[in-house]
Amino acid sequence: MFIKVVLFLSLIFSVTALNAVGFTKSATTKPVLVQEGPQKEWCPVCGMSIEDYYKTSHTAKIHDNKNRQYCSIRCLAVDMQEYEIDTADVKVVDASNEKLIDASSAYYVVGSDVRGTMAKVSKLAFADKETAEEFSIENGGEVVDFKSALKMAQDSLQSDVAMVQNKKEKQVYSMGKKIFEKRCKKEIDINAYLEINELKAALKENSFCSDLKKSELQPLSLYLWEVKRFGDKKGVDVIEVDKDEKCPICGMFVYKYPKWAAQIFYGDKHFSFDGVKDMMKYYFLHKDGISKMLVSDYYSQKAISAKEAYYVVGSDVYGPMGDELIPFAKESEAKTFYMDHKGSKILRFDEITEAVIKKLDE
Repeated sequence: MFIKVVLFLSLIFSVTALNAVGFTKSATTKPVLVQEGPQKEWCPVCGMSIEDYYKTSHTAKIHDNKNRQYCSIRCLAVDMQEYEIDTADVKVVDASNEKLIDASSAYYVVGSDVRGTMAKVSKLAFADKETAEEFSIENGGEVVDFKSALKMAQDSLQSDVAMVQNKKEKQVYSMGKKIFEKRCKKEIDINAYLEINELKAALKENSFCSDLKKSELQPLSLYLWEVKRFGDKKGVDVIEVDKDEKCPICGMFVYKYPKWAAQIFYGDKHFSFDGVKDMMKYYFLHKDGISKMLVSDYYSQKAISAKEAYYVVGSDVYGPMGDELIPFAKESEAKTFYMDHKGSKILRFDEITEAVIKKLDE
């Protein structure tokens, strides 16, 4: 009897501590960060702090068993549009004890009084069903499994993205622009980074901006990543890619990587790629009927003819899919890049063989 009372009181205490009025999504213990490098502190999709939204964070694995960690199930749903993610590999933080658990066995409270993370409706996970139910009684919401919670996140994704975008356009971008124009060096190479969390790490670690506060890092990063990265290309003849275009080889959204964009045209029809390597993989399989091939000059980002470009192979610069063929309009610039970035050779288009492409993936 005594043991039952203790367990009951323990449960009540834990639920009271999770009351929505005093509930915080931020980590109260040292958070487990599974990504590699200095960018591990932030969500690769939206740039939000993992530590600040730790109790809604999820982890997953993408190609080459690479770990990703998100601020929310919403950002996991965004990444699942681009990457093949095995839901059996997904983990989530238990909101009651802050431990990483298998999402597939978790109980989610959806729609409680706790505000959503990057979404209108909150979704909090618990390892224990009773704890989830008690939290739901105390704070509202329904208890569902991971599969149901993920479907809800996917079904509401369009409206959630629109809601967040509206806030950014009204408040965040203007704030980031002011910070950039007043306190940052103008020569930041935004396109040198493949993810927004990589850019944030660089802004934090390098002297790009003076007296940058933690609260200013997110609006500045969003402005640079979502506005200036594309605005800087106005007036430049660049490869144009729609937001719904995916690389037919790897499935990634090409618009996210404008510095690496490449295209093959078959009359009025075209295919877009997130790098020369994937473009060449497609080219070797579909050579007939090609009317034009374009790649992005590494330095200027201008659209240039793929068949007239010079390509540096084996450098220390990586594209979205790892080792790449780096294109240049001028041989002199290719040679400069080759020397600066430890390239192994410079090739013309006709010298690129299937063996060369295969070696890049080794």
